[in-house]
Amino acid sequence: MLKTLQTHRRSWAALVGAVALSACLAFGLAGCSSNEEAASSDPAASTQQSADQSTEADTVTFTDDLGRTVELPATIDRICPSGFTAQQVLLTIAPDKMVGLAQELTDDQLKIFGQKFADYPVFGAVLGATDNLNREAVAAANPQVIIDTGEAKEGAEDDLNALQEQLGIPVVFIEAKLSDYGAAYARLGELLGMESRGDQLSQYCTDIYQKVETVMAGIPESERVHMAYLLGENGLNAIAKTSFQGAVVDMVADNVVVVEEASGKGTGNEVSLEQIALWNPDLIIFQEGSIYDTVGDNPAWAGIAAIDNDNYYQVPNDPWCWMNNPPTVNQLMGLQWLPRLLYPDKFDDTIADVTREYYHLMYNYDLTDGELNDLIEDAIPRAASN
Repeated sequence: MLKTLQTHRRSWAALVGAVALSACLAFGLAGCSSNEEAASSDPAASTQQSADQSTEADTVTFTDDLGRTVELPATIDRICPSGFTAQQVLLTIAPDKMVGLAQELTDDQLKIFGQKFADYPVFGAVLGATDNLNREAVAAANPQVIIDTGEAKEGAEDDLNALQEQLGIPVVFIEAKLSDYGAAYARLGELLGMESRGDQLSQYCTDIYQKVETVMAGIPESERVHMAYLLGENGLNAIAKTSFQGAVVDMVADNVVVVEEASGKGTGNEVSLEQIALWNPDLIIFQEGSIYDTVGDNPAWAGIAAIDNDNYYQVPNDPWCWMNNPPTVNQLMGLQWLPRLLYPDKFDDTIADVTREYYHLMYNYDLTDGELNDLIEDAIPRAASN
């Protein structure tokens, strides 16, 4: 009897539970239907609902080129350069995502990249012993990530980890070197969710390097132009062979500037005029701000083959020096200019052609005929400029 009563109670309880569950489901479905109708009739409510489901807390992990695994927002819209080289690279791929600059842009640079950058905060740069990064200004700009580019230097991992810890902002390193800017842009496209732009620049940079590499493979070392790259007020600083600053010269010419200890600085190695005369380069390129304008009339330089034969040129410097200072993506323009200056018959396009293309693709800027002529006037053989 007790067993039968318990069975009846369980059956009754199950029936009540079933009825209650049906009522709840019906109410819940009505509620869901009501909410869906409200959302469909109210776009703002729908947008808010989506935002609630996908917040800025969503993150992904990214392994940078130092092997550091960094947690980043899934969508990145606010970026900060770590220094001058990173600034140049980021201006070519994601200028609209930048929240500030490492270095103020000149009027000529603003003309290319846009006047809006005149009002951007300037943070300074992380440069090891000469670190002048304004950390408070960076924090106030609230970037989602700080991006460092360039060569992987000893101690860089510890430095970037320390900066990340100080600011509480992710810091990522992307290796960017003359031989493989293609990889750098592909990685930046992945990092920033800009795969299409990253792939475009990656392919362009890869094609540039491979074309020059192929041409130079057909020119024996013994037939390469003996040249020097000089700078400084008196032309008595030189970019030495094997230096990081001289990568373009070393790839396409016989760099006669051989010293005991090559400087990695943008100012190069100090040398004497007597030493330059001993090297006796057949061609010289001068950096802007040196003695290009007066060297041809200077008797002290008489007897040096490049000067006597009127075979010297000035490196274009807009928006940055094509050869170095700093040695970053601007070198790709130098890598196209210099071999076409030295071996024009080895290429089926001209310095003017590749300059137009570079500024269009890298800077999204179309040079006028007047701007192009002003830019390369002192960088091409004088007979070609007349």
